[in-house]
Amino acid sequence: MSTPEDLKDLYIDELKDLWSANDQMQRLLKKVASKASDADLKEMLAGSQEGIGKHSDILKELIAGQEEKVSKEHCKGMEGLVTEATKHIVEEGPEKGPLLDALIVAQYQRMSHYGIAGFGTAAAYAKALGLKDDAKRLKDATKEIYGSDRYATKLAETVEASAA
Repeated sequence: MSTPEDLKDLYIDELKDLWSANDQMQRLLKKVASKASDADLKEMLAGSQEGIGKHSDILKELIAGQEEKVSKEHCKGMEGLVTEATKHIVEEGPEKGPLLDALIVAQYQRMSHYGIAGFGTAAAYAKALGLKDDAKRLKDATKEIYGSDRYATKLAETVEASAA
């Protein structure tokens, strides 16, 4: 991120960072979806990939709406979360089964919470800038991510009970 000069710069940087974060999370979910054994978890991961793609499209549109070059700004925060998830799920995790499913849910939720924070922040910036449509679209995306996170929490209870 270049040094921001005003709130609009912060807003645009947040959108570009979120797009990068989404892409990183989506790539990881593609890798780990086949490792899940629980059918509901597999379905959730597939649905999440679609949702992430939809949210990335929204981010691109919002960036373009600011008359900015539609490009990503590499998100180091999500890079760290993806690195950690890759370590626990892909490199060191069990081959398959309830314990791996529990690991997948835990890492998924960490990444989702990062997205909730980022989309919520971007929505607040948009509102402060008077960008009502942008704010609504970002708030709607935040609500969708919250919904996915709540479902993951319910799923975790089932998956973790199986792992126990």
